[in-house]
This record gives sequence, C-alpha cells and structure tokens, in this order.
Amino acid sequence: MIVGGQSLVTSPPVFSHDGKKLLVCTGCTVSVFSTTTGMLITELEGHTERLTSIVVVPVAGTVGTKFSNYCWTASLDGMIFYWDFSTPDLLKKINVQLPVHSFVIPNILSASLGRSDKASQNLYAFISVEDANKGVENGKHLHGSIQIYDLTNSTRAGGVLAETHKPETLAVSKSGEFVGIKKKQQLNIWRVPNKNLKSVNMKKLKLHHTRTLSCLAFHPTKCIVAAGDVSGRILIWRGFGKMRHSQDGGGKMKIDMGDRPGVRGEDDADSCSTWHWHSSEIKFLMFSSDEAYLFSGAKEGVIVVWQLDTGNKTYKPNIGSPLMYFTDSPDPSLSCVSCEDNQIHLLRMPSMDIIKSISGIKPPLILSELQGDRSRVIIGCDRSIGFVALPTKDYRIQFFSLLDGTDISHLQVIERNYDPVDETTVFISLVEVSDDGSMMSTVEEKLPEMGIGGLISLKFWIRGSHTGQYTLSTIIYEPHNNAGVSDMAFCPGRSMAVSTSYCGNFKVWVNNSSFIHSGDEIQEKGGWRCQSVSSYKEIPMTAAAFSGDGSVLAVAAETKITLWDPLNNVLVAIIGDSLGPIRRLAFVGSSEYIMSFSSGTKADLVVWNISNLSTHWSYKLLVEDICCTRSETRVAVLALLSSSDKSISTGKDGMVLVFDVENPIPVSTWFVKKAKGGRLSFINNKLGEATDGKLLLAYINGEHNYVLFDPSNVKEQEDLIPKSARRPQSYAHDENVSHGYASIYGELPSFDLTKARSSDSIPFVLSERPWETIFSGSSHALPPLSKLCSPFLESLLQKAEKQTVLSQ
Repeated sequence: MIVGGQSLVTSPPVFSHDGKKLLVCTGCTVSVFSTTTGMLITELEGHTERLTSIVVVPVAGTVGTKFSNYCWTASLDGMIFYWDFSTPDLLKKINVQLPVHSFVIPNILSASLGRSDKASQNLYAFISVEDANKGVENGKHLHGSIQIYDLTNSTRAGGVLAETHKPETLAVSKSGEFVGIKKKQQLNIWRVPNKNLKSVNMKKLKLHHTRTLSCLAFHPTKCIVAAGDVSGRILIWRGFGKMRHSQDGGGKMKIDMGDRPGVRGEDDADSCSTWHWHSSEIKFLMFSSDEAYLFSGAKEGVIVVWQLDTGNKTYKPNIGSPLMYFTDSPDPSLSCVSCEDNQIHLLRMPSMDIIKSISGIKPPLILSELQGDRSRVIIGCDRSIGFVALPTKDYRIQFFSLLDGTDISHLQVIERNYDPVDETTVFISLVEVSDDGSMMSTVEEKLPEMGIGGLISLKFWIRGSHTGQYTLSTIIYEPHNNAGVSDMAFCPGRSMAVSTSYCGNFKVWVNNSSFIHSGDEIQEKGGWRCQSVSSYKEIPMTAAAFSGDGSVLAVAAETKITLWDPLNNVLVAIIGDSLGPIRRLAFVGSSEYIMSFSSGTKADLVVWNISNLSTHWSYKLLVEDICCTRSETRVAVLALLSSSDKSISTGKDGMVLVFDVENPIPVSTWFVKKAKGGRLSFINNKLGEATDGKLLLAYINGEHNYVLFDPSNVKEQEDLIPKSARRPQSYAHDENVSHGYASIYGELPSFDLTKARSSDSIPFVLSERPWETIFSGSSHALPPLSKLCSPFLESLLQKAEKQTVLSQ
C-alpha cells in the first residue's frame, strides 16, 4: 500500500544545523528534503498520529556531519521521539500520554554537539498538550495546558505551568531565555531559569492588547517581543520584563506610568509601538538573523520586511498564495516560507528570490457560494500513467503523480491574475481526462453578480509531447445556453466527447482537427464542433458514460438511464427508474453491466443488466463515488457511513468496497477517513521497474490525501511503501556523493554496536577522483595519515602521467 498526499504545511519546517536539509512534518512522518535539489532524501516513520513539532539539536564548533543529525519530534499520539535523521534511527521514546500540539526546548543549546564544557545538565522541554476529558472548572472549559518535561529522565517536572481553553502554540527565543504563548488578547511570557527548572519557580509576565492575537516572536538577543493580531496589526514591546525580573532578584522598581509610550495599564515594558500594513490576520513574525529586521506575512501572499529602528518597510510580493510560516536557516543566505497551497519555497536571502520549491498535492477547492451537488468540484484522472488533474484556487490545474508522489506540472486554464484576498468569482468546476490521457476537457464558471453576468465555458485540450503538457484546442462559450455542465465523458478510441446539462439536453462533440508536429510542439488545424444535440422529455441530464468499445452512450435523465447510438444520435433503450437522481454512471469493462448511484434521501447503488434492461443487484447505500475496470469485471465503491456507525468514533467515516460485478457480496472492504468529497480510480501499476500488469486502486479523500493498494490483497494495506523508496531513481544520485573516508574506502557496512567487529570487514574501494573529498570532514573521522597519503599521491602521479602523454 502506498500512502501520499499529506500536507507539507500543517507545522513549521526546520532546517538541519548546516542548512543542507529541511525537515518537514508530513502527516505521521518527518520528510527530509535536500535544500539543494528539493528532492526527498529519507523519512522518519514511527508516530501514529499527525506530527506537530520538530526540534533539531544544534551543533557547536566543528563536528563531522555524520555525528550531528539529531532531532526531537512530538505528535498528537502523545509521544516524543529522539532521532538520528541521517540513518534514520529512532533512539529514544517518551510517552507523554496526552496529545502534544506544540513542543520547544529552551535549553537545547546545553545539549549542543561539540560543546567543550562537560557539565551535565538535564534537558527540559515545554509542551502544550490537550486533555479532552478534562471537566469544567469555574465555568470554563480548559482543555489545554502548558507542562514541563525532563527529557533526560523521561519524567514530568513539577505541575502545570498554565491552563488554556485550547492548546496554544509555544514560542521560544533563540537564546532559550524566554518562552511564551498568545492567549486571546494577551501574551504570557516566562523567563527560563538556568537551574531548578520547575513550574513553581517560574513567574508569568502578561502583555495586553485590545484585539485577539494570532502569533508572536522573540528578538534573538534583546528583550523585544513582537505579536500580530487578527486585524493585521503588529505590536512591538521593547524592554519587557525588566521590572518583573528585577523584583525576582530582590530589588524593587517603581513603575513610571508616564514614560512608557504605548504600554497598557501596568504591563512590564518600556514601550509598545504598532505597525499596520496587512489587511488580514498575521500568520507569522520572524526576526532576521542580523537582528535589524522583522518579517511578517498574511493572506495577501506578500512578505513585508520591517526595519526595527525606523518602522520603514519593503515588500516581497507575488508569492502566489496565502502565507503560513517563515523559517530561517543557520545559513544566513537561506530561508523558507510555507504557503497555504501546500508549497514550501526556499528563498535566497536577503533578496528573497525563490531558488527552489517543494510542492505537495494541492488542497481541495471548496466553494461556499454554491449549494448542493454543484458545490462538488470534479477532478480528472489519467489511468494510463496514474496522475490526477486537480483544479486549484489560482485558476490552474495541477498534474500530480500518485505513484511517485511528485508534482508534475501546472496548466493555466483561466487567464486571470490570482489575488488571495479577492473573493472567488470564477473557478474550474470540472476536469475530465480521456483514458489514454491524450485529451482533456475543463469547465469553468463565472459566478453572476447580483444575478447578472454569469458565464460558463467549455474548453478542450490536447496533450503535448511531455507528460502533463496540454495545449488549448477549442473554447465553447455557454455550451448549454445558461445551464451548467453536469458531467463530461470521452469516447474510448475516438476523438469524441459528450457533455450533459441540467437544462435537459446533452451534446456530442467531435474533433475533426489535423495535427502538425513541430519539434516539441503540436500545432492543431481545426477544432472541436457539436455533432448532435439530444434530450429525453426535457428532463435534466445528470451523468454520462461510454461503453468500453465506444458503441453505446449511456446518459442519465435524473432517475432513468437512456442508451444511445452516439454516431447516429438514435435512442436505443431505456432502463427503469432508480430511487433518486443519478449522479454517476460507469460501464463495467466489456461486460453487459452498467453501474449507477444516486444521492439524497433515497440514495442507492444499482448494477443494471443491459441485455434484459433489468436490475442485477442493488444496495441502499449513500455512495460518494464509483469506478470500474476497463478489461475486467471488478468495480469499486466509496460509501459514506451513517453517524450511528461504530467506526465513526475512530475517525473513519467511509468504506471502500470492491465487487466482482456478478456477485453482490464484496470481495474486499476497507474503512477510510474523510470520505466526503473522495474519489476512486483504477490506475496501471507502473511503479519504477516493477510493472507487473496489475491494477492499483487509488482512493483520494476529501482533503486530497490518497492511498494506493492492490484491490485483490486485503492484507497488503498494512505494508506501507515509503516515498523515499518509490521516488524516481534519477533523483537518488544527487544525495549519494561520498566524502572523506567513504570517497576512498567506500561506505561502512551495517553492524551491531553491541558486538565487536574486525576492521578487516571494511571494504576498500578507490574513488576515481579521491583528491576532491579525501580531506573533507573532521580529522578524528578520517583514517590514519599513513593510509591516506599513499592513495592520494598515487592519484596525483596517475593524473600527471596522463597529462604528460597528452602533451607529447
């Protein structure tokens, strides 16, 4: 089973200590990407619920990279793990027993690798946890709490530091001196003591605001804290905590109410200034590494750079999506920004030019303006090579490979600039791809303003010479007058398509074009035209499908199925009523059966026999999607579970059933999550070199997470294939550059640390260019000089000898 489609932006990513790797929370795993190539290197698998935080152990001084790739992770499964992400190996587990929503380690510098001091100090973590079973106290539902954990001894340190209505995100200063959270209209800040770190020894400092706060950030070295609110304002408190901390040391300081501009009430700060440019909620704040600037971002997709001393600002526009997180790197020339469209952009600092992007599958397009079935955006799928075509908010279509888990390309469908702040007035409502992927159709709708100005456009596209490359062939405005297009289908083996409409008719379209190949481009002469228009008693047409050989066209007229000869536009037969309006039709391979499902209060799933025009078998199920194989008699059904079903408590609200069409008893069944808005499709198994001819069943849920599995093997669903094992082989060589010892002698074999091994088992492999990497790394990690000199000098002599021969 292959799992993919997880979001890359549920939590902030973290750079490795050298800035060469980026650790990203992707569902239950940590994906490690190369910042040079943007490709996946490895994955850390072990958590059972969504990850929320990653903390990389810093490195002090010069330590070989082989010994410096360690990190801590926290998850909603209540576990904290300690990893070596270069291997990758899980080194330690800590069970908190409550879902961890945020996790920071203030004294992480004390655990830095390569520190010269040997003083032993326990490592403490501040965690924000959720206790959903906690009752009401003083009329308040306090489900969140801030606790301190001793990571060295795997025990809790003291009591609860603070209680909150919901779990809050923790922020920590780079020096580890301060930890804080935003709590409605105030900031709660604690100063972390150097010793005896327990909740009873920490005093809380509060800074107040008039609006709800959304994020905060600490200055790297000074007592300055910045906070953003939901209205787009940024507040800068300078000199906070001086009076509180002076009192903690035994001294007393009187608060001068007249010499603290902008500070509210008795808040402990020297001054508070307000900056305002953003028009929506502030999503992130980050101080620059040189401590002179503050970065902010929000829904506008613009990074604003504020000069701390003057408040002057500059902009980095055209990111293209609402911003979520900004992460700096130990390398001052590198940073990254996470966007709402499931992309992470690597930025070259200080110009903030995008040098590389890590893209995931796009989130679903949700349209609150539409009601009922028309709010369901239909995505396309190419069965031949296993990619999906997904409409996006920025008027494009993303082609995403389900087998590789990679972004293929993007196609601009609507010629319009996308502004994240604007309301949705035009969108792509339907995408349909032919079985062989050679043709594609899209339907775009422009919403009317005050009942005036709506427009529906149907576009046909032809595939170019590369996967995911399509060229516009024909545009048809208002293909069914003012009515919407309910479904599209392509005829196998012909340049023919059908579109159905709620106005009560369907149209058959044919392509009479001729194509001229000019290099990588395909030029078309001609285009698509309407061959015929048909209707059945002016009943709304809701779905359509072609038979496997293209000789029969089935069109659903609400509760009836009409069978047509598509070439001659002749009605052949009518199959009896279903319980409700039919939403989808599908022919079952080359058999005599056709499958349909209807929605609403009278939802049902029916398999019809075309030869005798009768029902073969049926179920009363609330079905979300169906799919059928082209050459076999297997069908797959995605059904929604009722709220009374026991599986709802586990988060699984749907099930996938696989049938042999002759038998109403399912061959296999899987319970799945987020089935509402999901999609099913059979795709060819072309995973790497393992093309075995088997079909894989792809399930894409309502949030565009997906699962690929063998529909004939129920036990296979437990055997996960990591993304790093199924990525294209051409990507792997970018990360396999040998250095130091490995460049001459080769990689060490895997061995057990508890058993003694002889050094004779280490393979000796000479590199073709050992002089480039022979002295890379720390001296203690290299072989003795006596062994290094001989290969090094021999390589130079060999090189000089070749140059002499050439000169002669």
